[in-house]
Amino acid sequence: MSNNSYIVRISKELSDLQKSSDLSLAVACRDIDVRNVKAIIIGPPDTPYEFGFFEFAVKFGKDYPGKAPSVNATTTNGGRCRFNPNIYAGGKVCLSILGTWRGERGEEWSSAQGLESILISIQSLMSSNPYENEPGFETANTDDDKKNQKAYVAKIRHESLRISVIQRLEDYLGISADGAVQQVPSINEEDDIDEEMHEMDRDAFDEASASFDPFRDLCKRRFLWYFDSYLLAISKAKSEAEDEQSFTRMPFECSGNIMEGKFNYTELERRLRLIHKTMKVETARWAEEGLASIKKESSVASNLQRQYEQVVESYKRDKTVTLDVELVDKNPFVWAITYFGRPMTNLDGGLFRIKLFFSPRFPEEQPRAKFETQLFHHRIASDGTPCYTSKRSEDVKSHIDAIIEALEEEEPPYDPRTLVNPEAAKLYWGSADDKKLYNRKLRRAVQRSMEE
Repeated sequence: MSNNSYIVRISKELSDLQKSSDLSLAVACRDIDVRNVKAIIIGPPDTPYEFGFFEFAVKFGKDYPGKAPSVNATTTNGGRCRFNPNIYAGGKVCLSILGTWRGERGEEWSSAQGLESILISIQSLMSSNPYENEPGFETANTDDDKKNQKAYVAKIRHESLRISVIQRLEDYLGISADGAVQQVPSINEEDDIDEEMHEMDRDAFDEASASFDPFRDLCKRRFLWYFDSYLLAISKAKSEAEDEQSFTRMPFECSGNIMEGKFNYTELERRLRLIHKTMKVETARWAEEGLASIKKESSVASNLQRQYEQVVESYKRDKTVTLDVELVDKNPFVWAITYFGRPMTNLDGGLFRIKLFFSPRFPEEQPRAKFETQLFHHRIASDGTPCYTSKRSEDVKSHIDAIIEALEEEEPPYDPRTLVNPEAAKLYWGSADDKKLYNRKLRRAVQRSMEE
């Protein structure tokens, strides 16, 4: 392979992954160095890793694809947490495809494989029973082994929430873990947050922002998607583990390569709710920052104003959908959308108000949408956050179209990664009677929307 052809190969793989519709994987690198890649795997549903954010550093050698890249797990709580029998606290990932574990013939690396197959292989380790990845599991049938399997799942679920979700988001938001109160300017309904918010270390936060951290915005948006699911997981886990109960040590865990700690779901829930409130404040603050950037005649403000004018004209000509778009207080960083339910659907006759909040760093930071009209829908979280994916991140109309498409979708494929309202999803994909109840709840919400 020529000196530069491996760079072309890596670049194509990265581009394909970034264009993929897979909601579980994301990759990024600095433009000047495609050989050093960061990847994130979002924990699979119905596992103890559910909707956790697990990051990996991938380094390609000049002999790629003849030889597999090196892969190192970086979500390890500073080298103190072993999240899987095959993912060590020090970051080592044991997989035959990487040449770090002896596998069966045909499981070793070949040049036909690539970064996506590596990430999917790692993701497969994140199963509902990760204990089974330990060699010799096939013969582990004693009562003690069965107890260990359950105990292992329990502590992984706790630490996935604590480390991969809570610690990560607290770091992104500058929330310290010492419990000190932060004085934050009150914004509308968030006036009561000051009493319980943690202190932000602004210097550390600004320094962290300057470093290469490509998944900051993705994790924030996904946190809002899955907030209800995190709370549901905590509610279930509280009945299985008491606060201050110590983790069970596994037979395969050894000093320096272990997962130690104690359960404290009460504390995790408090921290989760604080993150959620802090994000609401951050979103509301974008409006203020946007107004300031307008005075500075920023390119983002001009871009959003121009897009607003184009979107208004576009929807005037589009007879297939009925919606109005306005700027809130003439601020191009806050859009108010009024969508009228399409005839002959469950949304028929409904009037739904949606707000789109834009960051002064758009499109690096994607817009955050919120349904002001309460709606019982499997793609809309209880706080009004819709789950959608835009085909063109820089195009606002693409975001609006994607929101409406998710709302109107008939006979959607079952994908638990898009189900951000657990109660609605359970009914929608339940029995025939459950589906009828879902439709009734949705119709009642639609009727209420016309009364508000």
